[in-house]
Amino acid sequence: MSWISHRVTKPPAQAPGTVEFRGARKTDEVSIKLIEYSGDHFEERIIEDYRECLGERDPGMVTWINVNGLHDTEMLKEIGSHFGLHPLVLEDIVNTHQRPKVDEFTGYIYIVSRMLSFDADKLALTSEQISFVLADGLLLTFQERPGDVLEPVRERLRHGKGKIRINGAGYLAYALLDAVVDQYFSVLEALGDKIEFLEESMLVNPDLEDMQRTHFLKRELVLLRRAAWPMREVVSALMRGEYEFFGSHVSPFLRDLYDHVIQVAEAVDLYRDILSGLQDLSMSSMSNRMNDVMKVLTIFASIFVPLTFVAGVYGMNFEHMPELSWRWSYPVFWAAIVVLISVMLMFFRRRRWL
Repeated sequence: MSWISHRVTKPPAQAPGTVEFRGARKTDEVSIKLIEYSGDHFEERIIEDYRECLGERDPGMVTWINVNGLHDTEMLKEIGSHFGLHPLVLEDIVNTHQRPKVDEFTGYIYIVSRMLSFDADKLALTSEQISFVLADGLLLTFQERPGDVLEPVRERLRHGKGKIRINGAGYLAYALLDAVVDQYFSVLEALGDKIEFLEESMLVNPDLEDMQRTHFLKRELVLLRRAAWPMREVVSALMRGEYEFFGSHVSPFLRDLYDHVIQVAEAVDLYRDILSGLQDLSMSSMSNRMNDVMKVLTIFASIFVPLTFVAGVYGMNFEHMPELSWRWSYPVFWAAIVVLISVMLMFFRRRRWL
């Protein structure tokens, strides 16, 4: 995926809330996983027919429905109709180029985040949108394709580790957002390793390939920044306690998540500054190398200018040139040349041009 995502916009004058998938289709089949749990109960199953998850819910259970694949808009409309989702929410779910944000609607909130992964070999960062619909005892998540960074949260649910089973859907939403942000640190670590390698290489012997790698990494950091910086606003809004689904028991965890997002944002800016410095260093090194080449060429030209002058004088076809008839004129000529070159080289060295 390119660092600048191809933005798919709706046609002019299309009605707001039109649910029409225009993004890149990243999976052939839509898959749905349903998880229901309470303090002493856990159930997880794959939904073959999406209508199975539209039945009545047990009010004492937390229900998490995860949808992988967003191209089946009719299915999404039916799910949205059952859970009372606004058409604008469904439009944002299928428009996979949203920036992270949080919107409040009657009875639920809608959160957008971005999951990232980094290919160290190709120096490529991929970004995938994940949407959360959080209601009382219910969490819907919508992803572009199977495979995510949320498996550790599922494992905690399966084994009942920590407080996740007893703290409701709001805590589950926090745990998933925390897993997404934790992946940012993994991406930053991989980027940091590449930047450190580039820094060592460019200090020794910078070349064009290092410059290209530096440019690629700086380009990918832009995508990471576009994912991380808006998350500050999202987590800050959740942390302020404006939404009923996040009780006071979740607030300390949201503050911790906010600190993590700030760390990511600051690390991104730091890496951008380092890469900008490496670019300047590379340009300076190449410029210095070119100056060294030009200096050597200039020195050679300076040495041969007086030699050319002497050779030109004695190459003239005058009839009376006394030196031409001397017996030792040829050795004297070469001796004078050697002395002249030696004097010039000593002068250049003394001026530290060599």
